[in-house]
Amino acid sequence: MAEFKLEAKKREGTGKNKVDKMRVEKLIPSIVYSKGKESQPIVVDSKDFDKIYLEAGTSNIIELDIEGINQPALIKEVQKHPFKNQYLHVDFQGVDMSVKMKVFVPIVLEGRDSIRVQPSVLMQLVNEVEVECLPADLPSEAIVNVENMQIGENITIKDLDVFSDSKVEVLTDLEEVVATLSEPREEVIEEDVDVEAGEVPTVGETEESSEE
Repeated sequence: MAEFKLEAKKREGTGKNKVDKMRVEKLIPSIVYSKGKESQPIVVDSKDFDKIYLEAGTSNIIELDIEGINQPALIKEVQKHPFKNQYLHVDFQGVDMSVKMKVFVPIVLEGRDSIRVQPSVLMQLVNEVEVECLPADLPSEAIVNVENMQIGENITIKDLDVFSDSKVEVLTDLEEVVATLSEPREEVIEEDVDVEAGEVPTVGETEESSEE
């Protein structure tokens, strides 16, 4: 089962006063959506969720312990306060471990700080790839090493490690460019053009021109 576990409790009532009280008590009003099942309102501890969210992200299966009943799930959507360090609401997607699912997995460019060709500029054009597989086979990330890239070289979706995983089907276009390596552009500095004194009109010449 999942290595990430989060305790949750059933949530009674959805009124604003009750929700505000939960947040004051450092609890996050949440909900679990499952295909073919009625959605289930729950509440989770803010501190516990913060730790899980940082570690699992949105592409790792977590185990929700809802008052003793285990529910595999993905963190689907997180709402945070615009300026306070506070979670407002979390949507979880319930997972059936026997059914394949489609998920967007983050792309990681391994070795991007150790590229051999220098100077160079690495540009990442795609940040995630869509895959389909059983929940137990879900990769937490799609990796490709860019350390040996050459100037002008492109990395595409088919270069990611998930492409060679027989348990995972990649749904994103395999020819889509993930990253490119190019030479740094030289900044062109325009030089000031020296104007000879004889070419600058005097005040008198300017006035005569105006009168004409």
